[in-house]
Amino acid sequence: MTKVIEIQGIGKKYPGVVANDNVNIDIEGGSIHAIIGENGAGKSTLMKILFGLVKPDSGSIRVRGEELNLKSPQDAIAQGIGMVHQHFMLADNASVLENVILGSEPTGALGKIKYGDARTKLVEISKRYGLELDPDQLVASLGVGERQRVEIAKVLFRGAQILILDEPTAVLVPQEVDELFTNLKGLTANGLTIIFISHKLDEVLEIADGITVMRRGTTVANLLPRETTKKELAEYMIGGALPEPNPGETTRGIDKVLRVEKVNFTDPDGRKVINNLSLEMFSGEIVGLAGVEGNGQSELIELIMGLVKADSGELEIVGLNAHDVTTREIRDAGVGYIPQDRHRDGLLLGATLWENRVLGHQGTEPMAQGLWVNKSAAQSDSERIVTEFDVRTPSINVAAHALSGGNQQKFIVGREMAGSPKVIIAAQPTRGVDVGAQAIIWNRLIEARKAGAAVLLISADLDEIFKLSDRIAVIFRGEITNYLDPKSATPETLGMAMTGEKIA
Repeated sequence: MTKVIEIQGIGKKYPGVVANDNVNIDIEGGSIHAIIGENGAGKSTLMKILFGLVKPDSGSIRVRGEELNLKSPQDAIAQGIGMVHQHFMLADNASVLENVILGSEPTGALGKIKYGDARTKLVEISKRYGLELDPDQLVASLGVGERQRVEIAKVLFRGAQILILDEPTAVLVPQEVDELFTNLKGLTANGLTIIFISHKLDEVLEIADGITVMRRGTTVANLLPRETTKKELAEYMIGGALPEPNPGETTRGIDKVLRVEKVNFTDPDGRKVINNLSLEMFSGEIVGLAGVEGNGQSELIELIMGLVKADSGELEIVGLNAHDVTTREIRDAGVGYIPQDRHRDGLLLGATLWENRVLGHQGTEPMAQGLWVNKSAAQSDSERIVTEFDVRTPSINVAAHALSGGNQQKFIVGREMAGSPKVIIAAQPTRGVDVGAQAIIWNRLIEARKAGAAVLLISADLDEIFKLSDRIAVIFRGEITNYLDPKSATPETLGMAMTGEKIA
């Protein structure tokens, strides 16, 4: 194979931060090249440089032997470089075809859009690369894996021959990951080159042809999957041995802190998404909630947190009737909440870190001082979180959007585990974080459980479910259909239960 991309000596500095420092990577054409590293290792900055979003301070990038001078993403697209972002950028109220052509509509006389030509091109792309897309389907009706295929189709429609995939499996369940990998192999078989950014080392070893490890802004290793192991990759990433979580024996107590009894809920579109669901949790235990995404997990979280009200049934949390209290009252009673969408529900991206520390805790001490926010307490505890959870930031006074996604997540977890919560609702707590941060978060959840907290762990990461849970509850079509013992169940058994099969 020949080198399609040559990244040589790339450097980029921001005030107080060295994002990239002498980065060197060669990528062969028709391959899948993984770039891994801790949150804040410089991966995102490097990809922004390659996609024309950021201009480097030093170094060069050559594509097919020609040096690039990218001033915008449009320049990158013109060079055949496309990027699929971790957070999808789709219009739910538009069709697949309308989303794919948005911003690059083929037009004829008088600027009229050639929908027929666009449809023919999209169908041909979908067939050639096995994307299986219906041009007329509304994006709002698509699952997560299908939405990702739409994003891939968008960049292919624009003629991309080099695809940058940023954490492409972060929101996918195992079956969808398998489908994605099949699609990616089809792309490379047709000569495309893929840059695969990920924290999931098992997946990297499975799919990649080459691997580059970044640490503290620079490249520390270029490896072949067949010549390395998951353990070695993790050690390259963090610069030392990776700690393994040790849940120990169950510490389940006698206090029932969550009771969901025959609850039903119909969403605004008239779909019954929670169906006669019952679940209970006790102090000092971690209950893993496993299910294919879209089976009622999000709605169950909203019901527990008082964000929506059930049609029928009973729901009590820390002694409160969730039908009769507000979300703030639930939070003030000692419920920590790690939301699955950190940008939409977890942070004010334009606010500083210390201001974000106050969110959800503004009614209780030490964040509240009478009717006012206790700024000094918020700043002091923000410094503690930054230190204890290894949040990579130049200051607690920077805006949350300046941090990488993984560092944002670590800050949220630190905030929600402050003050010895009685219950922690942890939805996808390690989604998009590196192995080092994952170990920190896992161990903190275990410590909280040992201190008497009950943890409801909602996760698409089955390894996480098995390693942390005392019990596994399986949700299917809005109902708890199985309880499994993580010590005796297997991933295969859990996978069958997640698709609706009753396990004895």
